[in-house]
Amino acid sequence: MATETSKDELLQLIKRFSAYLTIKMSNLFSFNTLYSHGIYLVSGFTISWGILRGLAVAIVFTWRLLRSNSGPHRRQPKPQAPTTSSSVVTTQPNAVSVPSMGVCSSSEDLGVQNAVDEFFQPVKPTLAQIVRQKLSEGRKVTCRLFEVVLEESSPEELQVVSQATVRSSVLEVLLEITRFCDLYLMERVLDDESEQKILAALENAGVFTSGGLVKDKVLFCSTETGRSSFVRQLEPDWHIDTNPEVLFQLARFIKYQLHVSPTRIERTAANVFSSPSLEQFFGCI
Repeated sequence: MATETSKDELLQLIKRFSAYLTIKMSNLFSFNTLYSHGIYLVSGFTISWGILRGLAVAIVFTWRLLRSNSGPHRRQPKPQAPTTSSSVVTTQPNAVSVPSMGVCSSSEDLGVQNAVDEFFQPVKPTLAQIVRQKLSEGRKVTCRLFEVVLEESSPEELQVVSQATVRSSVLEVLLEITRFCDLYLMERVLDDESEQKILAALENAGVFTSGGLVKDKVLFCSTETGRSSFVRQLEPDWHIDTNPEVLFQLARFIKYQLHVSPTRIERTAANVFSSPSLEQFFGCI
């Protein structure tokens, strides 16, 4: 009851203020006005812009207050006495069962955990990343051909076949090395025909077109000592070979070496690594 009385009084006050403001506004537009320094002089009555803004704010605030108070009130639910599970089933036979909060929370936590695990799952590195990591950012590599790049294992075997064969499993690794490193291929051969067989096999495999290798970087010699001399002159970061004697001789001069051998052997030096094949060393098999 007191609330209704205060609201009526406030409404009456707003009405009287509106009537007073209407009269003043009519006088404002009915007579000549003089404006100076932000003040209107109307028939000897001074009106400042600050006063007008204050009145406008007061009207808006009062209107919003009345609107919020006159809004519909929600009916407060009546408190219900706690009942047992059996009484709930008896009094509400058509009630829909709701899953417990514990089950929902557990399922949400499981979903969040799965999302986190999937986000932080380690990404499989690319072949380019593996090559750079394995070669320790080395920029120059020398590699022999027999049993590493070619299927043939010796100069004598190459002489009896019609053409040399590039191992298909090593081709992808070889091309990646040529994109990242300055690669030199070298081999001991017995004649010029063997050189042409090797160059033709490399060209047919796309080594000269897809990779960064050129024919001038395929070197040939007639002795194992000649291959060692090539390596020492080029001063690579890595040398790849199958001959343990050559690797042992170069261990003092070359930073890293890879011994490709089908049988596991003891390391001859701290900077000499071993692997059954070049592609296995880079994890391609």
